[in-house]
Amino acid sequence: MNSRKQAMDKADTLIEALPWMSRFHGRTVVVKYGGNAMTDPELQDRFAETVVFLRYAGLRPVVVHGGGPQIKAHLERVGLESRFAGGLRVTDEATMDIVRMVLVGQVNRDIVGRINRHGPFAVGISGEDARLMTAERKPALVDGEPVDIGLVGEVVDVDAGVVATLLDDGRIPVVSSIARAEGDGETVYNVNADTAAAALAVGLEASKLIMLTDIEGLYADYPACEELISRLTASELEALLPELASGMVPKMEACLRAVRGGVPQAHVLDGRTPNSMLLEVFTNDGVGTMVVAEADQPLGGVPA
Repeated sequence: MNSRKQAMDKADTLIEALPWMSRFHGRTVVVKYGGNAMTDPELQDRFAETVVFLRYAGLRPVVVHGGGPQIKAHLERVGLESRFAGGLRVTDEATMDIVRMVLVGQVNRDIVGRINRHGPFAVGISGEDARLMTAERKPALVDGEPVDIGLVGEVVDVDAGVVATLLDDGRIPVVSSIARAEGDGETVYNVNADTAAAALAVGLEASKLIMLTDIEGLYADYPACEELISRLTASELEALLPELASGMVPKMEACLRAVRGGVPQAHVLDGRTPNSMLLEVFTNDGVGTMVVAEADQPLGGVPA
């Protein structure tokens, strides 16, 4: 009897997912993948399964990844210090060589391999390939003052043609967050994966941007208050930005950039929760924090 009840519960869940599957069928979803979800082998495998599930459910997922833990580990092995300012990694030339090697040669290949265990879907590229992303040097803001942090870039242009072509071919693009400089094309920048994902979501006219983090979402007054904000508008988020912890600023700025650039919804989810993406996309309740452009925007964000 218990197994029958479990089977009926599963059937109910599938039926609940039907309107969301219909709404997002054929839509592009950009997923920023990072944090502890990238270091736990079980979560790594579940992430790959979830992305493939989205593909089979009719969505067009694009993965944009960082690799902070892997970069930190490699820097330690060669005796280089990890330094941050304003939530961004300080990147000199020696650090940039390692960032590029780890993101493109290690992390990207691992994600592609895990996804492709379930079918010939994933194709790894970097922001350099086909000039997908062009960047300019970006200072960090510390106490309101600009601070030079080296070869760190801000995406200023996206040519999403190569990603669109892969999506049209039924592939799952996996994008490393580095970019070439504007103009000379020789300088390579380390680009924060959050901002890279937002820029690509805008360039692809995606229906959703999903940011996987190491917390459940945005809290109203953390740590004094642990009430999770489930939904807020771009204007409300902009007013909160000066009060946020430095680690959350790039993530929430990326959400703001996405919705202000035409992406209907941006979500901040806990990547440590194995099924957080499926709960957010395919259930009525959802999880995490959702950012929308306007207060009266429909829950689905796109026409049914």
